[in-house]
Amino acid sequence: MPIKFYGYNKCGTCRKAKKVLESAGVKFQDFDITETPPPKTVLKKAMKACGVKKLFNVSGVQYKELKIKDKIKTMTEAEALDLLAGNGRLVKRPITVDGDRITVGFDESEFTSTWS
Repeated sequence: MPIKFYGYNKCGTCRKAKKVLESAGVKFQDFDITETPPPKTVLKKAMKACGVKKLFNVSGVQYKELKIKDKIKTMTEAEALDLLAGNGRLVKRPITVDGDRITVGFDESEFTSTWS
């Protein structure tokens, strides 16, 4: 299964993550997370890896405008998945995934050891 990279070209962190993949010679499919949010299957896998709260882009404008911080305490996992799958701007990025592995966000050492 090819690696899928859900990121945003205007995001400096996403650009750094892409450079790590490219310099390691890793081939990947690039998805603009704002136009093509990760499907629920990917989001469920990410939730298992890091939990619901860490999946949200807490520094994003929409996170603040929609007051997700207050709502997340009472939100079900299904409601969170619906929200994230429907609005890529709410998702922490980048999400990089293949058949078995997934990383959410960009911690350079974790990202490099996982994908290089």
